[in-house]
Amino acid sequence: MNNGVSDSLALIRDLRMQIMERRGVEVAVCPPFMAIAGVRVALADTYIKLGAQNCHPQDKGAFTGEVSAAMLAGWVDYVIVGHSERRQLFAELDSFINLKARAVLNYGMAPILCVGETLAENEAGQTETVLARQITEDFAGIKGDEAARVVVAYEPIWAIGTGRAATSADAQNRCKFIREELRTHYGAIADVIRIQYGGSVNASNARDILGQPDIDGALVGGASLKANDFAAIVAAAKQ
Repeated sequence: MNNGVSDSLALIRDLRMQIMERRGVEVAVCPPFMAIAGVRVALADTYIKLGAQNCHPQDKGAFTGEVSAAMLAGWVDYVIVGHSERRQLFAELDSFINLKARAVLNYGMAPILCVGETLAENEAGQTETVLARQITEDFAGIKGDEAARVVVAYEPIWAIGTGRAATSADAQNRCKFIREELRTHYGAIADVIRIQYGGSVNASNARDILGQPDIDGALVGGASLKANDFAAIVAAAKQ
């Protein structure tokens, strides 16, 4: 919940000037709902893709204040579902997140599906148990060809907005575990599912994190609010 329409457009203008060349890196931005239309126009002649931060799984109905996947279809390429803030602050359960992911896929978009453990779960040695449960429940009913379109973002909740990023080795181990868990459900398709790391990714740690074999990208939070910082992360991905 940062940046209104004018601030979002200003950020995109700055970002465009700094990441004009693609060179094998896919870049997407996920502005607030009210800025999506303007940002979509601003990105029309670029390779930068557009995403939304959330959606409701029902097409329409008495859900005042919500935006459905059906409404987003044709406007965005990606929709973030299951973000740690949605899980913690809005008490969203894996069963509900699963419905969101399936709705996003049904309308031709790709979900960025977030999974991750709390600090208490991490300290209790429950990380892999939590991740296995989330993968099983969040992917329920999603077939192999659909699963290949899902982007999984591992975001340890204890690292969100705290400045405490997981070490590159820890991030790699967790993302590798997620891929192995996906392999139990989808076989070789797990090798093409993109797995990102999210959790205080910044210009200083991006290259080390993105250099890990099972980390295919980053879900960037606070560092995406400044064009210079985000552009530096994109540059790290290119390397």
